[in-house]
Amino acid sequence: MNDPIPCRKDPDLKRQIEEFSETLKTRSHELNTFGLSEKDFYESGIFEGSIQRVRGQISASMAEKKAFVAHILNHMEDAGYIKNWIEAGNANRHDYSVTLNDDKIAAIELKGCLDGNNTNISARPPHANEFIVWSVCQNKGADPRHNVWSGIHVRFSADVIAEKKQVDGLIVWDWLCGTAARVCPKLDGASGRVNEVGPYRLPPPCIYLFPATIPSPRNNPKPPVRPISEVGFLKAMHDCFGGKDSELNSVTFEAGMDGVDVVRTTTIERDGVVRKQSKATAIRRA
Repeated sequence: MNDPIPCRKDPDLKRQIEEFSETLKTRSHELNTFGLSEKDFYESGIFEGSIQRVRGQISASMAEKKAFVAHILNHMEDAGYIKNWIEAGNANRHDYSVTLNDDKIAAIELKGCLDGNNTNISARPPHANEFIVWSVCQNKGADPRHNVWSGIHVRFSADVIAEKKQVDGLIVWDWLCGTAARVCPKLDGASGRVNEVGPYRLPPPCIYLFPATIPSPRNNPKPPVRPISEVGFLKAMHDCFGGKDSELNSVTFEAGMDGVDVVRTTTIERDGVVRKQSKATAIRRA
């Protein structure tokens, strides 16, 4: 029982990354065009500076994420699954506002791989009928199972219960899904399920439905999960991109007390099967 998301990190890719990074550390001097000796090359700071520059270029760029989301939302609008959408702007703590076909508003917060502290940095806007988090992970070497569980149990469950932040669902989906870097089992023997959206060829998204109300140890310890029929944006995305109901993930947060500590048990269920469940874990807030 360790399957919070169907895809998993390719162990061969992990090995290849480790081998290549070791080669970079020990043989980069062979690439230098500056006429430096091996000793002078590594003492010069060229190697470290180059690595930091590349890291910064990869992690700091939001352009690719925004292009991907724009393609997806435009496709949904063109196909009639949503009315329209706009970027929320830098003054807001959410990224997109989507008008659904019933005129309700879904606010979307874009996040990365879910394994960092910034996963908790967001605010549900007062005008939103739904608040959705969308994980777009650009790191080809990331472990999706570790990251999804880290985001849902370590961060979202604590945020929802301690900060009383209503989150209606989570989308885990980006342009790496279905590629060699992140093989998707939804496409096994089912090439007809590939969605062609702009430059992307994508499997259906992974969707996580969250509790309908805020868990409370004494008054509401284990609220039911909101069905997808009640979360308009997730329903629209599920239908637009050919998701199956058996692929939907239900996330339960059960709140309780252990002495003076508030604890929570997180459970992810898919197709009637518990895929991962935590122990009752104390919520520690700074």
